Amino acid sequence: MAVIFPHVLHSTAFPRPPLPPLSSPLLSPSCIRASSASASSPMDPHSQGSKTKFIDFPYVSAPHKNLMVDLVLTLETRLGSQLLPCTLPPDVQYYQNESGTNHASLHIRSGLSSAPVDFILGSWLHCELPTGGALNITSLSSYLNPTTDAPNFLLELIQSSPTSLVLILDLPPRKDLVLHPDYLQTFYQDTQLDTPRKKLEKLAEVKPYFSSSLYIRSVVSPTAILVRIEAGSGGEGKGLEDIIENDVSPIAKEVLRIWLDQCACGEREVAEDEREYLKRRDDLIKRKTIEIDLGSNFPTLFGADAADRVLGAIREVYKV
Repeated sequence: MAVIFPHVLHSTAFPRPPLPPLSSPLLSPSCIRASSASASSPMDPHSQGSKTKFIDFPYVSAPHKNLMVDLVLTLETRLGSQLLPCTLPPDVQYYQNESGTNHASLHIRSGLSSAPVDFILGSWLHCELPTGGALNITSLSSYLNPTTDAPNFLLELIQSSPTSLVLILDLPPRKDLVLHPDYLQTFYQDTQLDTPRKKLEKLAEVKPYFSSSLYIRSVVSPTAILVRIEAGSGGEGKGLEDIIENDVSPIAKEVLRIWLDQCACGEREVAEDEREYLKRRDDLIKRKTIEIDLGSNFPTLFGADAADRVLGAIREVYKV
């Protein structure tokens, strides 16, 4: 789901937790935007007598939360008329492990049968690390169905410390770019999608990120932003919150705008004989998501019962 699927990133800096999918209901920005004071410290998911919602993003900083909220609201404002309400049961929308060290929220909204949007997905994941500290992952992605061959949208922010962040931002292609150079031209060259990546990589704090999974590397686009941000601490260099607010946020919003204008709302339809190929490819990606990432990680993180509930809901949406 992120990267066309919520994938698991693993490196020496990050353990192997998965990224559950997500999406969110339309809410007023004034109701859900974080204040700098309140979002800087995690809140107890049960402190107000009800379970934390996806849109709360309770464990991340104010700039991180505000970015996610803005992206979700932008996505759902543009696509709202094409989306059905979320129908996930409460114990799938929010769940945790028995010890209370791992928490996650999942939100999925499917598209209308007449719309090109298959579904949008969103999630946040909070895992306390054995070495101290915590791993926080937020994700937003959107899949299109086989009536169009336009790319999907993917964003993941993966934070393992107050100064370290991995950013994955991409429009993963749904056709072979070598066999279809016009596809490369339309969605990646004409849209100048490489410009945001070049802009971000000029920052001294930004370095390329290489996933250890060759499969993951094979499904992203040539313009994918895969970077590790190592911010300054103790007054040295730019802080991570500053980078998220002033550098990551504008770039993420621009990439989402391009996706909405050129892909989700671009009215690009494909012939019936091409739709079967697209469906087979999309379904293969979805099966790989469950097989490689979710199936092996969810039981470890949340126990067998919660894993069965969540994976069952995901399979139902994926239709695989």
